Amino acid sequence: MRAQTRGLIIKAHLLAGTAVIGIMAALPALAQDANPTQLAPIVVQSASDDTATGPVKGYVAKNSSAGSKSDTPINEIPQSVSVIGKQEMDDRGITNKVDEALLYTPGVIAQPYGNDPDTDWFYIRGFNATQTGVFFDNLTLFSYGFGGFQIDPFMLERIDVLKGPASVLYGGANPGGIINLVRKRPLDEPLYYTDIGINSNGNAFTGFDISDKVGSSDTMTYRITGKIAGGDNYSDFSHDFRGFIMPQLEIAPDDATRFTVWGYLGGLDQVHTGNGFFPYVGTVKDAPFGKIPRDAFYGEPDIDDGSYVQKMIGYEFEHEFDNGIKFSQNLRYGRLDKHEIGPYLNGWVGGVPTGPDYLLGRIGFEGRSGVDSFGIDNRLEGEAEFGGATHNMLVGLDYKYYNLDNLQKWPTWPISATPISATDPIYGLPQPANSTQIDQVVTQRQLGIYGQDQIHFGNGWLLTLNGRYDYVDTDSDAVVGTTYNSDDSAVSGRVGLAYEFDNGLTPYVSAATFFNPLIGTGVSGALKPEEGQQFEGGIKYDPTFIDGTLTASVFHITKRNNTVTNPATFAQSQLGEVVSRGAELEGKVNLTDNWKVLASLAYTDMEVTENDANPALVGKSPYIVPKVTASLWVDYTVTTGVMEGLSFGAGVRHQGTSWADEANTAKVPAATLVDAAIRYEKENWGASLNVANLFDKEYVESCGGLTVCGYGDARTVTFKLSKKW
Repeated sequence: MRAQTRGLIIKAHLLAGTAVIGIMAALPALAQDANPTQLAPIVVQSASDDTATGPVKGYVAKNSSAGSKSDTPINEIPQSVSVIGKQEMDDRGITNKVDEALLYTPGVIAQPYGNDPDTDWFYIRGFNATQTGVFFDNLTLFSYGFGGFQIDPFMLERIDVLKGPASVLYGGANPGGIINLVRKRPLDEPLYYTDIGINSNGNAFTGFDISDKVGSSDTMTYRITGKIAGGDNYSDFSHDFRGFIMPQLEIAPDDATRFTVWGYLGGLDQVHTGNGFFPYVGTVKDAPFGKIPRDAFYGEPDIDDGSYVQKMIGYEFEHEFDNGIKFSQNLRYGRLDKHEIGPYLNGWVGGVPTGPDYLLGRIGFEGRSGVDSFGIDNRLEGEAEFGGATHNMLVGLDYKYYNLDNLQKWPTWPISATPISATDPIYGLPQPANSTQIDQVVTQRQLGIYGQDQIHFGNGWLLTLNGRYDYVDTDSDAVVGTTYNSDDSAVSGRVGLAYEFDNGLTPYVSAATFFNPLIGTGVSGALKPEEGQQFEGGIKYDPTFIDGTLTASVFHITKRNNTVTNPATFAQSQLGEVVSRGAELEGKVNLTDNWKVLASLAYTDMEVTENDANPALVGKSPYIVPKVTASLWVDYTVTTGVMEGLSFGAGVRHQGTSWADEANTAKVPAATLVDAAIRYEKENWGASLNVANLFDKEYVESCGGLTVCGYGDARTVTFKLSKKW
C-alpha cells in the first residue's frame, strides 16, 4: 500500500522501423498471392490442449504468449520465460495472493515487505515491476500510487514471467520483465469443482469453479469461478474479508472462429497488517529492549481501514480466414474504487530507540483512488514460405487508457501523528486531522503499433525480429498538486538468434531496447520515460528422453533516466543510470507419473553507475534485491497400491543478503526457509495440508530504507478439502 513515486541506439531505431514496415507490407501481399507463397493454416486449439492459455501438464509448460503475443514454444522465445501452472500453485498451497506463487521463480523477488494483503509486490531482475510490469491476459494492469488492481490466484490457469524488456510487444513496461496473469477459460470437457479451507491464522476460504456446455449446444460453453475468503491475519488486530466472481461465455460457431466474453466483480475489506514499516533497529538489529514482535500492530485498530471494489468486463475474439491469416482482438475495461486510512510508522522518535517508552513516530494518512482502465489489442498473424525460410509474422495495434482520480491526505508538516510505544502500545489516543495534500486527476494514454517476424531457416536456425513505435500522452489536472502535460514517443526493437538442435538443445542470444513512461514531475518538469537496453544469451533445453524444460541465461540491463532524489532538497531529477547483470538457472521436470521437480538459482548484481544528484551513491547497489536466490521443490505421488492418491511435497528457498539503504551501510541477513505439503486424492475427493516456513524461522524479508523493513511470514499451516464432479 505504498505510493511509488542517451536516446535509443541507432541500430535499435533501424531494427524497429524496418521490422514494422516490412512485416506490415508483407502480410497483405501474402493474403492476395498464394503462388509462389503458400500460407499455412493456423490451428485454433481448445483450452485443454498444450497451448499458451491452457492448463500446464504437471510443472512443465511448453508454450507461452508472454514473449511473442502469439502461441509460441518457449524455446523459440529469445528471452528467458518461467511459467507457474495451476497444479504447481495447488501443490504448493497458494491461496489468496499471486506474489506467493512466485517465491520459487528465479530472477523474481516477491513479497519484499512480507505479506501485504492488498498489494502484490514483484521485483524482476532487480527492477520494481509492481506498477508497470503486471499484465492480465496480455493487457496491462498498470497502476500509479494506490490505484492498482489485484487478482486472486484462484482466477488463474497459469502465470507467465518474461524476463527482460518487453516494450517491443507491450509498449511502456518495467525493464526487468513482466508478469502475465492468464485467467481460466471455458473448457471443452465438463468441470464441477468446489473447495473449502482454513489456515492457522484463522483465515478461511471457499471457492467454486464450474465449466460446461450451455444446455445441449455444441457451440457455446460457459465457465463461472468464484471465491470468498476472510478471517484473522497474523498481525494483531488485522483481519480481512475478500471475494470475487468471474462468469464467462464462449461461442465457437466453427473451427475458425472463437468469441469469449467475461465479467468480474471483486472486493476487499480489511484492517491492515502491521508489517512493512518497521525500523531496521528493532527488526534486523536489536533495540535496547530486543526485537519488535512479528505480529506487532502500531496503527489504530478503530481507525484503520483498507477497502476496494473492482469491476472488469472484457472479451476475446479470433478468426482464421480461408487464406490462413488469423485476426485476434482482446479488450478489457476495469473500474477500481479504493480507500485507505490509518497512521503508519515512520521510524523512531528522535531517530533512535530511547527508553523508557521507546516511542515510534507515525504519520497519519488517508487516500481515495478511483481508476478507469481500458485496453484493446488487435493482431494479424500468418505463416508463409519465401526466401528459403518459413516466416511466422505478426502485426498489431494496441491502445491503453488509464485515468486516476487521486486524493491523498496527511497532517501538514511538522504535525504528523501521535507516537506510539513499541513495548507498551496504547491505542485510541487523539490523532491530528489529515489535510488534503494531493487532489489530482492523472490520465495516461498510449498508442502503439508493432511487428514481429520469426524466421526459421537453414535446418535449425531461428531469427526473431521485433519493432514497435509508441506515442504516450500523460497529463495531470490538479486542484492541489502539480498540473502538467507531457507527450513522448519511443521506438523499441528486439533481435534474437537461436539454433534448435534435434536433441532439444537451443542456444540463443538477443538484444532489446525498452522505455517505461513515468508519471510525475522533477526539477526539469514532467518526468521523461526511462529507457535503455538488455543483452541476453543462454541455452534452453527440452530433453527428448524426459518431460522437462531447463533454461540457463545471462543478461546485462542498462536503465537510463533513472529518477533520483536530492537528499538535501528532496527534489527529483533524472540524472541516474542503473545497471543490472546476472545469471539464472531454472529446471522444471515431470520425471515420472510419480515425481515432479522444480529448481532454480539466480545471481543479480545491480550497480548505480550515474547519480549526479548524489554522486556518493555511484558504485552502490540498490536496496531490497539480494545477489543470490535459490529454490528447490520435490513432489512425489503414490500411483499404485493401498496408498494410491497420497502425495508428499517439500521445498527449500534461500535468499542471500541484501542492502537496507541506498548508501549500503546496513545489510539484511540471508535466510533459508523450508516448506512442506501432504495431499490425498481419492474418487474425486481431495485433502491437502501445506506448511509454509515449516521451522518458523524469524527473519526480515527486506528493507526499502532504514524505516521500511518487513518480516517474512511466520509458519502458516493451510488445510483444504476439495471435491470434483
